[in-house]
Amino acid sequence: MVNITKIKSGSPYEEKESYSRIVAVGDWVMVSNTAGVDYATQVFADTAVEQTQQALRTIEKALKAADSSMEDVVFSRITIPNPDEAEAVMAEIGRAFKGIDPARTVTCSPLGGPQYKVEVEVTAYRGAGSAPQNHIQIQL
Repeated sequence: MVNITKIKSGSPYEEKESYSRIVAVGDWVMVSNTAGVDYATQVFADTAVEQTQQALRTIEKALKAADSSMEDVVFSRITIPNPDEAEAVMAEIGRAFKGIDPARTVTCSPLGGPQYKVEVEVTAYRGAGSAPQNHIQIQL
């Protein structure tokens, strides 16, 4: 039987909206959409890049709580409400995932309020970062 672990971070939204920061099913680790807010202080960073950095720090801590890491990320979804900020946000995402190279979806879509400048969601597979990898270049 597969082991399922649900991890909450203490965000008031997790209780109010009935979700977990992480759901791990076997070695699959799904991290919920994560905003650029410092959850300890409930303060949002001022810029989209700073919010991206904060969201990534939160995700890194969440993955660690699930015995995983950023190196195990196999998929990411980035949502940026303002298309004018996409290039700067994606440069920061690129730095964070350099050498990890997960599959990715990027959308420019409204989020829950004007204070949200970015949200990041990831799926990881425990051990993927240390597993042998084949890198193949194709022409599309």
